[in-house]
Amino acid sequence: MCTLEKRGNLFFLTLTGDDDHRLGPDAIDSILSAISQLKSQATPGSVLITTAQGTKFFSNGFDLAWARSADSKSGAVTRLRQMVASFKPVAAELISLPMPTIAALPGHAAAGGFLLSLCHDYILMRRDKGVLYMSEVDLGLPFPDYFAAAMRSKIGSVSARRDVMLKGAKIKGDDAVRMGIAESAHDSAEKTLEAAVRLAEQLAKRKWNGEVYAEIRKSMFPELCGVLGVSTKVIAPKL
Repeated sequence: MCTLEKRGNLFFLTLTGDDDHRLGPDAIDSILSAISQLKSQATPGSVLITTAQGTKFFSNGFDLAWARSADSKSGAVTRLRQMVASFKPVAAELISLPMPTIAALPGHAAAGGFLLSLCHDYILMRRDKGVLYMSEVDLGLPFPDYFAAAMRSKIGSVSARRDVMLKGAKIKGDDAVRMGIAESAHDSAEKTLEAAVRLAEQLAKRKWNGEVYAEIRKSMFPELCGVLGVSTKVIAPKL
């Protein structure tokens, strides 16, 4: 589950609870509802910061325990496919959101949690604790099409993508910065969030047109937008 709070121009979407913030059906619905709410309140200068309660996890990905609790193996696969399909609109909404977006990670971001962070414009991590980890190769699960497209679109280095997707590397904050995945790394969860707020305030001062901002973002990632079914708009320039 999550909460949405507005402080001035900044929106804070927070994954709640003391657990590892698994992305089950209820949590996914909660995130989509929050995004819909903030879109309706967006103005020039709005910025989204997505974070999580606790200091161990940002999100540990899909709720595999819920999937495995099905009555059969085929039922478990059906539940997993349900989560993959229902999370795709979350990625689409973030890629097309009419404002800058920042993921402030208080801890680990694994699998779907990694993908959630990657759909933001900026990722800020803590260097003392927490990793980025795509666990699919270790779990024997293929990548959903939009996961793979996000990796190709958002991680520029071929060797970095190899380590993320084929090696299952657990990437710490400073290494994520060096690999071009994260914007910065900080000494604690609190300092990570503080840095995210500073960055958000700097971006908010620019008071960009959100619709134009979203279209420019989409133009940067045509393959990902195509896989997500995100369409582009023609906006008449204001001279």
